Amino acid sequence: MGYKAVAKFVRISPFKARRVADIVRSRPYPEAVAILNNLPNKGARLVRKVIQSAAANALSNNRNLDEGMLYVSELYVNEGPRMKRLWVRGRGRADMLLKRMSHITAVVDRIEKSGE
Repeated sequence: MGYKAVAKFVRISPFKARRVADIVRSRPYPEAVAILNNLPNKGARLVRKVIQSAAANALSNNRNLDEGMLYVSELYVNEGPRMKRLWVRGRGRADMLLKRMSHITAVVDRIEKSGE
C-alpha cells in the first residue's frame, strides 16, 4: 500500500525530468533525498519536492512510520500538454516553439523486512 503524490503541469521537459527520476527510483527515501539535494538540475529540485510530499503523506497517515522505513517504490514522469509559441525566423517565416510540461508522480512505500 503506497502513499502517492502528484505534481501536474510542471514546466520542465519530461526528457529532462526522467533523467533525474531514473537515478533515484527504487532507493530508500533518505538516500534519494540526499542524492537529489546534491544534483544541480532543475528536475532534481522538482522531483525532490514530489517525493517529499509523498513521504509527508505517508508519515501523516501512519503514526508508527519514520523516514528510514520508506523507499521510493514508483517514480514516473509523464508528458503533459505543450504550450505552443511563435518563433520568428528569417524572411518573414515562423516556426512553432513547443514548451513542454510534465506530470510527476511519486509513490513511497514501507520497506518490508525479509524476516517478517
